[in-house]
Amino acid sequence: MPDADAASQNEAIAFLDREARSGAAKRIDTHASILFLEPERVLKIKRAVRLPFLDYSTLEKRKHACEEELAVNRPHAPKLYRRVVPITRGEHGPEIGGNGPAIEWAVEMARFDEEKTFDRLAKNGAITPELAEAVADVVRESHARAERSDGSAWLASIGPIIDRNSQKFRAQPSLARDAVEQLHAASHQRLAESRALLEQRAADGLVRRCHGDAHLGNIVLIDERPVLFDAIEFDAVIATTDILYDLAFPVMDLLHFGLHAEANRLLNRYLQENWRDSAHALRLLPLYLSIRAAIRAHVLFTKCQQSPNPVVASEAGSYFDLARQLLKPVRPLLIAIGGKSGTGKSVLARDVAAQVPPLPGAVILRSDVIRKELFGVDPLATLPQTAYTPDVTARVYGAMLERSREVIAQGFSVIADAAFLQEAERDELSAEARNMNADFRPVFLGADLAVRLERIRARRHDASDATGAVAAEQEGYGIGRIDWPIVDASGSPEQTLQRSAPFLLPR
Repeated sequence: MPDADAASQNEAIAFLDREARSGAAKRIDTHASILFLEPERVLKIKRAVRLPFLDYSTLEKRKHACEEELAVNRPHAPKLYRRVVPITRGEHGPEIGGNGPAIEWAVEMARFDEEKTFDRLAKNGAITPELAEAVADVVRESHARAERSDGSAWLASIGPIIDRNSQKFRAQPSLARDAVEQLHAASHQRLAESRALLEQRAADGLVRRCHGDAHLGNIVLIDERPVLFDAIEFDAVIATTDILYDLAFPVMDLLHFGLHAEANRLLNRYLQENWRDSAHALRLLPLYLSIRAAIRAHVLFTKCQQSPNPVVASEAGSYFDLARQLLKPVRPLLIAIGGKSGTGKSVLARDVAAQVPPLPGAVILRSDVIRKELFGVDPLATLPQTAYTPDVTARVYGAMLERSREVIAQGFSVIADAAFLQEAERDELSAEARNMNADFRPVFLGADLAVRLERIRARRHDASDATGAVAAEQEGYGIGRIDWPIVDASGSPEQTLQRSAPFLLPR
């Protein structure tokens, strides 16, 4: 970069550094930016550098990058990103937003609590399954408004991403060479097998200008709501990807932190609200998750080269191991959970799903949700009694069976959550399971009417329309022969899980 340009940035940094040295601000350095955290705001300066994937080498380019960062991030975090502000040269030295010539540019952001970023929350055990579902909603909303692309640059980039990761891993003495080559070969094999599907998704408008870097460190909890920030602004090509690849980053990161239940809830919530655009492409998810884990390993290994740190090196190795694990094929399961209303089927399904291979767990197909979808209403909307005729129920079970086939054919496990009160419904699923490449594991939950009524009264914000009257009416149903294992579900959810696990989970 020109000497004058470097000098002007150094002048601006020295000015801001005075605040940091006095204790009035905190300075954070990254490979591409310098952040000055004041009590009420953050000033983020682009480093005067030229890297393989970005160029901030001139003042004009840094100004443009700041403007792009504001434009890209405001839709995700309008309260967080305020403006692009010049650092100017005044009569008595540099000042922020003065009338003199600009010597540097900065993105001005509102200050937030750094302990509320999701990587910190994950380390502190503060991410609940419900919070993970909220992340799914935020990510899905961002995808809905994202600009569409023809996908050509994305398709061309996947192989080189794998190759760059492998090149970095081959240079790490801590990694076994055969493990590196296995990951490299498995990734390219998955890519080759998925080429037609990748091209179809691009043609269908599912490659979009996404956040691009939605790992947990770039999500923060503000006003009890997840907020995406620090989206990729320096290269639209890098940020333009399959929407499932964008989703894969937070799912993968939750797995890295050992939050399997939360990762599963995030995935299932996203699928529930976006089934049409996502379910047919689940076979891509292992590759996407693995690449995301490999990228994190790559970044952390690079950080260790710049500044050796055994903790960071260990974390990099952990991401590398996860990248390999995510590509290992596993025989899927078809789990069925039946029982009358109020027996706790959906609670058990959620508790079991994260423990079912392969990562990030089973896809939950809930009859209550599918029924609402067939009628084109929100899962929490109440349907009329006409939506519960035998003909409609047959359509619901048919849709659930078809979706089970679709998911299992892609290598993922399924949990079918429905009443299965008719012998014919149970027999049909049992027979169909033999035609799927999956192990069939059903249970039928039982509980007294008083227990079921109490649970139904306690429900809040649930997709089920079952009332106490429905539960009482079910007492007179002729359920017929039950060949499935019957589990006492009258106790706590933990007890029901413990009693069901021997029948449902891999031994």
